[in-house]
This record gives sequence, structure tokens and C-alpha cells, in this order.
Amino acid sequence: MIPLPEPMRQALAAAVAAAQAGEVPVGAVIMLGRELVAVSANAPRALHDPTAHAEMRVIRDAAARLGRERLEDCDLWVTLEPCAMCAGAIAHARIGRLYYAAADPKGGAVEHGPRLFGQPTCHHRPEVYAGIGEGAAATLLRDFFAARR
Repeated sequence: MIPLPEPMRQALAAAVAAAQAGEVPVGAVIMLGRELVAVSANAPRALHDPTAHAEMRVIRDAAARLGRERLEDCDLWVTLEPCAMCAGAIAHARIGRLYYAAADPKGGAVEHGPRLFGQPTCHHRPEVYAGIGEGAAATLLRDFFAARR
């Protein structure tokens, strides 16, 4: 078995922490080359903020830490296919590369749903790499929702 890249391992660890806090287990990491810039996880319930998805939070943190709104030289690693809101933020932040683990046929907006980066009105399209750590991320999500049913 091929080991997961360190950024995805960190994103998965953030997702586990989110699940333990009662949040939907999604974690995200932003890298600038080999430098870890930011790590975050879903927190809409804790923050009473419907926009507090892992991707939104990690983009905000990375932009603040780097002191700029454009993150074109950064990579985003996330455990679940981004939704339309997060895909829009990825485009606006000009993220260079997006790596995600599990596909989201219901709420995803990269491979599924609106396929935002393929729309002619999308002004920036990151390179996209899907399925990295998919098994671990999908199991975490399935177990989280199964425990709540």
C-alpha cells in the first residue's frame, strides 16, 4: 500500500478532530511548497457559521498568515470534494492545485453537481487531483453519519 502524502494525513487528522467535536469530519491543509501554512476543519456548529467549512477556514487562515488574498502558489488538500461555496472560494483565492480524497456525489461541485471549474464563467481553474486518501476519508464520513442514525 502506498503511504498517503503528509498534507493529506494532516487533513485526515483534522477531520478526525472535527468528528470528535461533533462536526462533519472534513479537514483541509494549505501548503506553500513544502511549508505547512494552515490546517483547519469543519466548524459550522461550534462557530454558529454556515460558511465555516474546512476549506473556507483554511483559505482565510492561509491568506492572513501570508498577508495576501491570492494563493496561486499554494496547494489545498481536503478530505472531501469541495461544495459550490468552497469551490468558488478556491477559484477566487486562485489556489494552484486542489487535492481531495473522497468524492461527494450529493454536495460536491468539482466532479459532481455544477462542476464549477468547468463553467465558462469560472475565472480560475486549479489543477485537480482526486481520490488521494479516498478510502480513509469515506470511511470516516460513513462512520460519522452511521453513528447519528
